Amino acid sequence: MLVAGHHQQQQEHQHQQTTMEVDEAVVMAAELQAPAEDVAMDDSADGAPVFSPLTAAEMTEGAAQMRRIAVPPHRYTPLKEHWLQIFTPVVEHMKLQIRMNVKSRAVELKTCPATEDPGALQKSADFVKAFCLGFEVEDAVALLRLDDLYLDSFDITDVKPLAGDHLSRAIGRIAGKGGKTKFTIENVTKTRIVLADSKVHILGAFQNIRVAKDAIAHLILGSPPGKVYGKLHTVAGRLSERF
Repeated sequence: MLVAGHHQQQQEHQHQQTTMEVDEAVVMAAELQAPAEDVAMDDSADGAPVFSPLTAAEMTEGAAQMRRIAVPPHRYTPLKEHWLQIFTPVVEHMKLQIRMNVKSRAVELKTCPATEDPGALQKSADFVKAFCLGFEVEDAVALLRLDDLYLDSFDITDVKPLAGDHLSRAIGRIAGKGGKTKFTIENVTKTRIVLADSKVHILGAFQNIRVAKDAIAHLILGSPPGKVYGKLHTVAGRLSERF
């Protein structure tokens, strides 16, 4: 009898503990759900909070950022001749500071309190770099105005290890007679191409750069220009239909 009574008391005590734990869990769940409901109501209401975009100075907490672009020796003279065309969009439109460091032979770009666009520094650096690679100012300035333009560079020997006359012939196949092949690839793919010795630099949208690189790779590997033109027009037609 005593054992049975003691066992019953233990069962009642365990039941009370279980009931208390369940009640505490229910209360905690209700507390956790209450803020979520409030947030949902705030989000669905007409008076949702609107945050203004951060300026470049606010994102860096007032610290100035800087980029330095090295200028190759053969681009010094063109840089001097076109300095005003480079200086004007960077300062007036991008709201950046720019200078030519004669000692380090590099163009230096720096943000200032007037800089509004957080991406202005990178866009301007790409713009100056494109000019230093050999692109015309009129083509390179598109990097400042459009967001989906990129620079891509590769070496002809990355596609096929060539040297001597074989390398010269590959460069000649890419350029074509009087630059005809290069101009055709540029016009069909809506890109700009610069041939600098064994280096190839391409400026354009991502998909267009890929199409131009494929065409140039086929020319390097020895495909005749006529066959490459045919493939180019086919791929360009597909791209225009897609967009």
